Amino acid sequence: MSQYDLIILGAGPGGYVAAIKAAQLGLKTALVEKSPHLGGTCLNVGCIPSKALLHSTELFHAASHGAKHGLVGADKLTFDVAAMMKNKGEVVNRLRTGVKTLVEKRGITLVQGHGRLAGPGKVEVEAADGKQILETKNILLATGSSVVELPFLKYDGAKVISSDHAIALESVPARLVIVGAGAIGLEMASVWSRLGSKVTVVEMMTTVGGPGFDQDVSKVAERAFKKQGIDFELGVKVTGARLDGEGAVLLAEKNGKPVEFAADKILVAVGRKPNTAGLGAAEAGLKLDERGRVATDAHFATNLPGVYAIGDIIAGPMLAHKAEEEGVACVENIAGKHGHVNYDIIPGVVYTEPELSCVGLTESDCAKRGLTVKVGKFNVMANGRAIASDATDGVVKIIADAKTDKVLGAQIVCRNSSEMIATVASHMEYGGSAEDIARTCFAHPTISESIKEAAMAVDKMSIHSL
Repeated sequence: MSQYDLIILGAGPGGYVAAIKAAQLGLKTALVEKSPHLGGTCLNVGCIPSKALLHSTELFHAASHGAKHGLVGADKLTFDVAAMMKNKGEVVNRLRTGVKTLVEKRGITLVQGHGRLAGPGKVEVEAADGKQILETKNILLATGSSVVELPFLKYDGAKVISSDHAIALESVPARLVIVGAGAIGLEMASVWSRLGSKVTVVEMMTTVGGPGFDQDVSKVAERAFKKQGIDFELGVKVTGARLDGEGAVLLAEKNGKPVEFAADKILVAVGRKPNTAGLGAAEAGLKLDERGRVATDAHFATNLPGVYAIGDIIAGPMLAHKAEEEGVACVENIAGKHGHVNYDIIPGVVYTEPELSCVGLTESDCAKRGLTVKVGKFNVMANGRAIASDATDGVVKIIADAKTDKVLGAQIVCRNSSEMIATVASHMEYGGSAEDIARTCFAHPTISESIKEAAMAVDKMSIHSL
């Protein structure tokens, strides 16, 4: 029986990255995964396949609306859903192969099966051919999350679907009602709306995009999506569904009155839950919080000696890059180094067109904390590259401390803002000020110049806006 320095349960972004870092630091490592494929939800049914579909449908939408740019016959363009799904599968398979190669070349032992805690320093792995016990000095739990199912709106895979189903539809639903205006809901709304589905997004909150965006920024995004034909019903509480014949009807309440939304398919995208069931938590005495997440200290240690946890099963945003950072930091701590994650500077992105990106505190967060701030905004409509690229929907918002000018947060709605938000995050990592960003030279013409303009606007000194 092999004695490992570290056994990791779960080979998603947090788990496999932690395994690679552990191997780099000289730890004898085993990676346990119940799926035959590495990469977890993100690679297999989440981040990556959805981005492949977003790209395919963006190409179709751009080309089919390209008459003004001299594309002859653009309005007659058609699409093939099966071909889009095939491309999505090829993208996923390529990355699966890449991750497996990275892990194997590092000398990490891959163990396929369902892993659970089996006592101090022991992990039980159950596979099709039986069970085995692995012994180790340290255990890292990185089992990720799964879609939330509403008790009054259970998935049947046909009329009521999850995001797992939504990225694998064989045809375009004539009417798609989406419950939830967060990242998943908005991205799936974009994919299927571009292909001709009549999409209605129903959301309990009065803003779209999630808690990382202030209302003024959220409204800019909402207007852009409405121009694309997506309808929004905000401030609506969903109560159930009536499945009639070939279609379905979403039942809800707005302002205390019942409302109904007819659909061919209802996509429920209201969040994710931690995968802590099946870990043997109760038997091992592992402490969970009120939301079923593993309770950890500042160094990712649980209440059990030698057992750690990262990613979606602990507190914090359920983001792949957050899990990766935690995986590296946790393993560094185990190896006697000083791993750390700056939770104040974790970007969030919605990969629509335009994209929504954010980092740090919102203006409303600052108000709740009693912080006095200065805010600079720049409308992307005034940016030369945006005008030349038909990408004028959007805004950049920079929030700085009124006394020190230190950047506290940023929100960007525009094309490729997922790439741009890193500029602000980098300045924030060293405690940079709005003036630091304003004095950074950005290439012209680029949409990223809007960041510089917003930073200058913090002190009412924007050059290209009044």
